[in-house]
Amino acid sequence: MKVAIAGAGNVGTFIASDLKAAGHEVLLLEKNRDLVARMRPSIDVEWFIADACEVNSLHEAGLADVDVMVAATGDDEDNLVISLLAKQEFAVPRVVARVNHPKNEWLFNETWGVDVSVSTPHLLTALIEEAVSVGSLVRLLEFEGGEAQLIEVTLADDSPARDRPLSELGVPRDATIVAVVRGGHVVVPRGDTVLQAGDEVLALTTPGSEEAVKAILIGDASPPTTA
Repeated sequence: MKVAIAGAGNVGTFIASDLKAAGHEVLLLEKNRDLVARMRPSIDVEWFIADACEVNSLHEAGLADVDVMVAATGDDEDNLVISLLAKQEFAVPRVVARVNHPKNEWLFNETWGVDVSVSTPHLLTALIEEAVSVGSLVRLLEFEGGEAQLIEVTLADDSPARDRPLSELGVPRDATIVAVVRGGHVVVPRGDTVLQAGDEVLALTTPGSEEAVKAILIGDASPPTTA
């Protein structure tokens, strides 16, 4: 997989190093020449000195050949412009954008070419709620501008899904249980997997299926926690 990352700050370089170590081809775009000169020896990826907000620069960098674009600069306006150009001008299949200021998160959607937005404060809030909320639904991540989302429910003792195999739960066709975390270990869900109280159940849902999944796992009408 070829990944282009805009922004060689702490976030961008960390992502680049991780992806490179995982065997991916990484292109790192940065307009600050001094920063590139300082960081290039320590990060063995393809570097390109350019302003990622300029379409001509992206053409020269070969953005049309990448599978994923990551807009990871420290400026939300730049990340939106980069995402829009990546999607509209180069038809990049997957665009991931960093949200620096949580109040701007509503802008990071398909209108601006963003497939997945990552807001660190909101993600931290979700992880905190995920750790302490038993019997509540926590939205962890949204994809495709909110058309799909990853949710988590820690099963309470009175969960209607407790002691039942997944095949009997009646999960909607447009939702799926993607993982069960039990005792610190990940259980790959299968039809005969029996859920237990205390299980952390992660599900991928659509807006139309979330309530049904919530009823299956929680069994009440309390509002979900939005991170």
